[in-house]
Amino acid sequence: MLKGIPPLLSPDLLKVLCEMGHGDEIVLADSNFPAASHAQRLIRADGHSIPDLLEAILTLFPLDTYVEHPITLMAAVPGDDVKPVIWEQYQQIANEKESKSISIEWIDRFSFYDRTKKTYAVVATGERALYANIILKKGVIG
Repeated sequence: MLKGIPPLLSPDLLKVLCEMGHGDEIVLADSNFPAASHAQRLIRADGHSIPDLLEAILTLFPLDTYVEHPITLMAAVPGDDVKPVIWEQYQQIANEKESKSISIEWIDRFSFYDRTKKTYAVVATGERALYANIILKKGVIG
């Protein structure tokens, strides 16, 4: 047992977060995302929401301060007239954990899939919100 580590973070996820270096990326994938077919390393977090995992991860994981957008989201497909409320949750969590306003970018679905294939790991969650997929770029601890 360790102190100060959010219990939501599994040993496998903690190992991956520790292994990642500056500039490496990790995807938190919603339950509709093709995680297994796009991941170099797949971590299961079934039953957990992305906002809860994001909050737990950002307790230990610094976002990259050397890039314009340390967070990337999958943009809604043209014709899907939605602006997911979950995006506002992500912004609030990131701003709070980093103690500043964090810039977020949106990329189209297929660009997101292509980028996912190059990320260090994918966390498959139980998140049911649409367009909830998020990429985090790891920073450095000063």
